[in-house]
Amino acid sequence: MLPWLARRRRSLLAALLLACCTVAAGVGLLSVAGWFLTAAFLAGAKLAFDLFAPSALVRGLAMARIALRYAERVTGHGATLDLLADMRTAVFGAIMRLSPAQLAGYRDGDLVARLAGDIDALDTLYLLVIVPALTALALGGGFSLITGAWLPPAGWLVLAAMLVAACVVPYCLARAAGASGRRAQEAASAARAFVHEAVQAHADLAAFAAEPRADARFGDAVRSLANARDSVAAAGSAGQFAQQLIMGGCLAGLLWLGLDAFRAGALDGAVWAGLVLGLLALFEVLGPLMRGAARLGTAAAAGARVSALLHEPPAVADEPEVRALPPHGALQASGLEYSYPGAARPVLAGLDLRVGPGERVGIVGESGCGKSTLLALLMRIHDPSAGAISYGGVPIRLAAQRELHARCTLLSQHSPVFMGTLRSNLLLGDPQADEARLWQALQQARLADFVRSLDHGLDTWVGEAGRLLSVGQARRLCLARAILAPAAVWLLDEPTAGLDEQAQQAFFGDLGRAAAGRTVVLATHARLPAGAVDRVLRLEGGRLHSC
Repeated sequence: MLPWLARRRRSLLAALLLACCTVAAGVGLLSVAGWFLTAAFLAGAKLAFDLFAPSALVRGLAMARIALRYAERVTGHGATLDLLADMRTAVFGAIMRLSPAQLAGYRDGDLVARLAGDIDALDTLYLLVIVPALTALALGGGFSLITGAWLPPAGWLVLAAMLVAACVVPYCLARAAGASGRRAQEAASAARAFVHEAVQAHADLAAFAAEPRADARFGDAVRSLANARDSVAAAGSAGQFAQQLIMGGCLAGLLWLGLDAFRAGALDGAVWAGLVLGLLALFEVLGPLMRGAARLGTAAAAGARVSALLHEPPAVADEPEVRALPPHGALQASGLEYSYPGAARPVLAGLDLRVGPGERVGIVGESGCGKSTLLALLMRIHDPSAGAISYGGVPIRLAAQRELHARCTLLSQHSPVFMGTLRSNLLLGDPQADEARLWQALQQARLADFVRSLDHGLDTWVGEAGRLLSVGQARRLCLARAILAPAAVWLLDEPTAGLDEQAQQAFFGDLGRAAAGRTVVLATHARLPAGAVDRVLRLEGGRLHSC
């Protein structure tokens, strides 16, 4: 977390300073109050005792403590939220760099758990460990100096007690609760992933009457989480008990040492009372530290999961020196070979393909023959085992991925409709598109009439994953989004899957007009009507053959 802590150092240091001032105000309040009440009692009916200055100081410290506590909470929590936002941005960027093959190695919901739950667990480190520990050491050192000025042995006693309570006990507590904390975080992540999987597969669970088994598995995961959290809570309670023992021992030592000094006339009774009450206020800062130390195992496990994701190298990376791609050009593949990990034979074996600028090519073949793999290679989602792909004469391996993806756009049966409005989904294709361009794209995708019939038009909410749209409407919305994109090449992977025959033929009939001037590579099982593409190729045996 050091890079993120350094980036937010100003706000974090401000929160730490305010925390120190808050504790100092609390210690000062109880110390002055204890001295004032004791001195007033000892003074009795003496008219010479000043009541106004100490009472004003007590009120001032009380108000300062309230104000400082509020400022410290606002600043500390604001800085922590900014810190977590920075981390989530970095983690999301790391996820976006992963290839589909790498993403497939994670359970459904696991990445969401790392992005949400694991990073949430890391706020423990600053709020409940760093701030209380540094505050305890700073204020403990200052209070020990003040105590030592009146009672030197007691000053050393306070310093030793704070060092043990702020350093030794939290360290031992973190070591003792580490394994339980790791189990708790792993169990929490597993439970989140299981919920995500169950929601995604709810229809299948209901169709196969598998809900009882799903309930049982989730119950096991939750019980494991509860047991681990009980162990962490027990460790935290042990830390609180140790804190009370240390405070009690230090308090007893201060009373004993103060008693001898008071009897000898070396220590005023009111000062003695002020030191005792100030010590009680000082130890209050250790409560959050003990809870935080018990959760360090959870934070460590969360940090390890986040760190592993951040440091996972992308399967496909840009070369150190990249070459610029031309605005338009032929898309060409020569001698392509590709094998899935563990597969007995390659799915593509010596495949050649050339698609000229503005040409539309259809690729047909049996399921599993490699059509989707070919499109993924053309987009450089994967790199081929052998062979080369070029655009406009420039090998795509030597081009920046950002530039390649600006030249090519992929539209498939899995192209998502995002939760939001029709407008927000369309603007993904071109964030700068104005109203006229949005309606033009909808017109080309044959969706404009439907959108005009809606009460809110482009600002109509489409629901999660576009559930308020039909399958055909969602597919045409994705097509309109592709039309808005400045890409010169369209790679279409089964874009009509799930549509009935009439909707499929209407989609293909509109394709030529919607893709005017663009290069199109279309992989499909559907029957292609005359004029939909310029030529059709069959993928079989890892190679393309003319139909």
